[in-house]
Amino acid sequence: MSDDIEELQAILRDDPYNFQARRTLSIVLLDNGFNQEAKQNLLYLVRTFPDNAELLYNLGIAYEKLGEYEKAERAYLRAIVISPETDFYYNLGLTYIEMEEYGKAIVALKHVVEVDSEDSNTYFNLGLCFYNKEEYEVAIEYFQRTIELNPQDIFAHFYLANILKTLGQSELAVGEYQKVIEITPDYSWAYFNIGSIAYEEGNFEAALQYLKQTVHYNPHDIQAYMIMVQIYTTQMRLTEAMDTVQEGLENNSKNGDLLYALSQLYKLNGDNWNYERYIASSLTNHNTLTLDLEKVKNEYSKIKVVMDEERAREEEQRRAEEELLAQQKAEEEADTEEISDDSEDNDELSEDDYDEELDEESGDDEFNEEDDYDDNIDEDVQEEYSE
Repeated sequence: MSDDIEELQAILRDDPYNFQARRTLSIVLLDNGFNQEAKQNLLYLVRTFPDNAELLYNLGIAYEKLGEYEKAERAYLRAIVISPETDFYYNLGLTYIEMEEYGKAIVALKHVVEVDSEDSNTYFNLGLCFYNKEEYEVAIEYFQRTIELNPQDIFAHFYLANILKTLGQSELAVGEYQKVIEITPDYSWAYFNIGSIAYEEGNFEAALQYLKQTVHYNPHDIQAYMIMVQIYTTQMRLTEAMDTVQEGLENNSKNGDLLYALSQLYKLNGDNWNYERYIASSLTNHNTLTLDLEKVKNEYSKIKVVMDEERAREEEQRRAEEELLAQQKAEEEADTEEISDDSEDNDELSEDDYDEELDEESGDDEFNEEDDYDDNIDEDVQEEYSE
């Protein structure tokens, strides 16, 4: 397609007044997303051919794609004045929907169904207008007509289900959501809404089943994670609640709601250190925190006071332990020095002193033994002569 664009641009470089080539180039540019370039070419053509309804219509498309809806509206209205084609009315209706002017959109789209009563897209957009105006009964009729013409229109089924849910007809709503899943098995919002209905009805296991499917197909659905955490927490299944929050944070690491939920789980587990840590993190990411910010700030202030006191006690205890250890070390060093002094005194005892002590001990023993021996002899002699 880029080759076509280059070829058409080459033609216009050689002949800037080749209007057919410029018109074709404008359409190719629109089809390939070069909306700004298409707009410039179409403006040139419209100035040259101000009464060409088709050019005005395509200019309206360029404006619509660029989000310049008021300019798109004027272009479509000018085209309709020249030639009231159904395509012009249809795109005008879509532009009014983007501008949230649903009453004007309904008027434009009804011009289309008056000419083409089999156009399912027009019926769907009419249903969307009445849905946004909260005129649900009328919206139901248009969505049902859409489904009659195109049973595979998942958006018609989805919006019809939303209305039925809003009107309290949960069973019928679930049926429509199930049809969406049958047509498009990875449509996460259908799983989420069925899970939400089950949760509201107290059917927690069914709710968990559908909410798990929701985050499987859309891991960024924070609300689905939050409902699952609420269910697990209510049932005191805190490990599963913690796992669910951690899974959510793996895919949405800076989400304030999930960080706050994690802080509450730590609070339930009596882990004040992590409770304070994660509630602080939730406030750091307050742009994704849907809870009342002032209440969360107040809660954080309270736990911070508690933890500051705990940290002060721990610091005091740490210092006391350090002082005790220092004292014990000093005493041990003093004892070691005393033992060392005694050892040195013993080493100073001379060998002569040691020998003298030994001699004294030995001499006394020998002297005593000889005296005893003499005494025994004297006794024996005396005994012999007496006989």
